[in-house]
Amino acid sequence: MTGKTAKEKPRTDLRSAARAMKHKNFRLFFGGQSVSLMGTWMQHIAMSWLVYRLTGSPFYLGLIGFTGQIPTFLLASFAGVFADRWNRRRLLVITQSLSMVQAFLLAALTLTGYAAVWHIVVLSLFLGCVNAFDIPIRQSFFVEIVGSKKDLGNAIALNSFMFNGARLAGPSIAGFLIGFFGEGPCFLINGCSFLAVIGALLLMDVPGKKKVGAHPPVLTGLREGYRYAFGSLPIRHILLFIALISLLGMPYFVLLPVFAKNILHGGSQTLGFLMGAAGAGALTGALYLASRRTVLGLGRLIVVAALVFGISLVLFSFSRHVLLSVALMFATGFGALVQTTSCNTIIQTIVDEDKRGRVVSLYATAFIGIAPFGNLLAGILADNMGAPITLMMGGILCSLGGLVFLARLPAIRKTVRPIYTKLGIIREIPPDVQ
Repeated sequence: MTGKTAKEKPRTDLRSAARAMKHKNFRLFFGGQSVSLMGTWMQHIAMSWLVYRLTGSPFYLGLIGFTGQIPTFLLASFAGVFADRWNRRRLLVITQSLSMVQAFLLAALTLTGYAAVWHIVVLSLFLGCVNAFDIPIRQSFFVEIVGSKKDLGNAIALNSFMFNGARLAGPSIAGFLIGFFGEGPCFLINGCSFLAVIGALLLMDVPGKKKVGAHPPVLTGLREGYRYAFGSLPIRHILLFIALISLLGMPYFVLLPVFAKNILHGGSQTLGFLMGAAGAGALTGALYLASRRTVLGLGRLIVVAALVFGISLVLFSFSRHVLLSVALMFATGFGALVQTTSCNTIIQTIVDEDKRGRVVSLYATAFIGIAPFGNLLAGILADNMGAPITLMMGGILCSLGGLVFLARLPAIRKTVRPIYTKLGIIREIPPDVQ
């Protein structure tokens, strides 16, 4: 995030892209989550297709996205307080078990032919409440399973690689299953996939949290986390930028069924190709970030990725050809992944350990909690103005947000540089920047 230092080593090295794998606990986490996330992405596309098949309305696509993510906006901050106080592994076992129950209920309703839109809305809201706790707890758990901040950035990048590898394969498999067997098997497979991550968590050897005196009230801890995060210039600007992208850019995902069916005149397979292309772009971005040896330069990378993301959305909104749309989805996925993961890496690198859960929960609120408002807004705008115009406007505003962040980058670097020096990331500061 700072300028070049003397005798700086190459910032990318594919040979070190999997260095976090030397930690046993991370290997277990990676294996279990790889299986579970495959099922999660299958369920995601199946839910979208089921809702659109039952209603034919972009509004209901936005509504499902809203109910699935609004709990993160309301509850994630509280989850961060618990993540800083309680055993994170035990909390994750509970959240993953509840997610498994939700998937099995959805499978039962769909396979028996009783599934209605209101069922999906309720179960989406339930899963959203579970995820509001699961996401910040899981993100703050990384430092425990890699042991130190040295491999933390690589672990975050590999988690993104795993997430988007599943995002690449899951929708493709789901598109095939939906075409031949309907949505029900996707939900059933997802329910079974949670057994892998629960088993992996139980096999880990993670030291328990050190006992401390009585904790202050939850609201006191919550206020302390807010003061710390928004009192830090780099964390504040990153959180605001992520919130902007989530509100105006990320809702493209819930509108993909509209593009697949009405704009590109395809079916579930076309939707699978579009989602798979976005996943392939994100996978490529994650591999690039995993190969980076340092967090230096991530500030500029955030700006470049935001511009790639925004411009790709604008071009996608004009495309009426499947192959071109797939290529633009690849670029969109790449830009979105590189930007959001770079932001997450910087925050997790500079945050104080005793505030990690609360700050990560604010990142989850900005990234996921703000998204439901964007989903709902996108659904309303798409109903009234059309999906292409909605995405075009979002892409333009995201690109402008990237330029604003670029203008604030010098001030952010000035604040981050002493932290990087203290952590040993910067070993020598040239005289002209001292």
